[in-house]
Amino acid sequence: MSAGLVALLDDVALLARAAAASLDDVGAAAARAGAKTAGVVVDDTAVTPQYVRGLAAEREVPIIRRIAVGSLRNKLLIILPVVLLLSWLLPAALTPLLMLGGAYLCFEGAEKVWGRLRGHGPHAAAGGPDGAAGGAAALPDEDALVRGAVRTDLVLSAEIMVIALDEVVAEPFLTRAVVLALVGVAVTVGVYGVVALIVKMDDAGLRLAEAPSAAVARLGRGMVAALPKLLTVLTVVGTAAMLWVGGHLLLVGADELGLTAPYEVVHHAEEAVAEALGAVGPVAGWLVATLAAAVLGLLVGLLVVAVVHAVEVVRHHRSATDAAPSAH
Repeated sequence: MSAGLVALLDDVALLARAAAASLDDVGAAAARAGAKTAGVVVDDTAVTPQYVRGLAAEREVPIIRRIAVGSLRNKLLIILPVVLLLSWLLPAALTPLLMLGGAYLCFEGAEKVWGRLRGHGPHAAAGGPDGAAGGAAALPDEDALVRGAVRTDLVLSAEIMVIALDEVVAEPFLTRAVVLALVGVAVTVGVYGVVALIVKMDDAGLRLAEAPSAAVARLGRGMVAALPKLLTVLTVVGTAAMLWVGGHLLLVGADELGLTAPYEVVHHAEEAVAEALGAVGPVAGWLVATLAAAVLGLLVGLLVVAVVHAVEVVRHHRSATDAAPSAH
């Protein structure tokens, strides 16, 4: 009897250790997968506050909450089942999909760089809720605003989930599902939690600025003044991260599809720098590889920007030509 109990306890302990190891593996895989999505996540964090510009202060957090719920629905109910089925039934499609997502990241990043070079800020007023020129701005339609934000989030979320899937594609199906669900929830909570803090930063600063304490009031004024700079820094970091991640996805994807030369050049350069610089070599090598991926991302992105703009010009010209006869 006692021997059977001891054996049962040993089995329970063994199962507990196996479960703990499995949880550790899932946690580690989720962390690795989440890190790969950095470019999209930072850009999402920088872009989302634009959706609540022009809203009353008391409506900002409720709108962000609604967008966050829509984002979570995108990730868990739409994208997660699709990418899991794809990884199960057609895993060969993942590399082209990753490269397509990488090209989109390059396009987004290069478009921001090009807009900055031309003197236009990123995400210019054309899409902003308060972008009306002159006069009193109309109150934004909150339902339409949320729908538009959730549609945009669908693209970003798809990129996040596919990039994360690439990190765990060799894991068992259930592990893949759990890791992707964890990444989806963590990214959504993290992004929209930070966004909520950012959009309320100026309100908190204004309240602190009215405090009787000079030091507290100075802190409040500093918070208000720092908000535009924080958004600018987030935009710059997000753009750089998008170009790096997008370029890296293209390099690795091309290598996996047989076009090995670009990846080998970058890899050899990374190794050469790492070996030549001793203790700081690994960091310097990583920086070289990162810079190379970002430069490739910028070049590919500018090419895509040129193609997209050319298509828009041709489409606009055709529309104008078609409309010309009706004017007579």
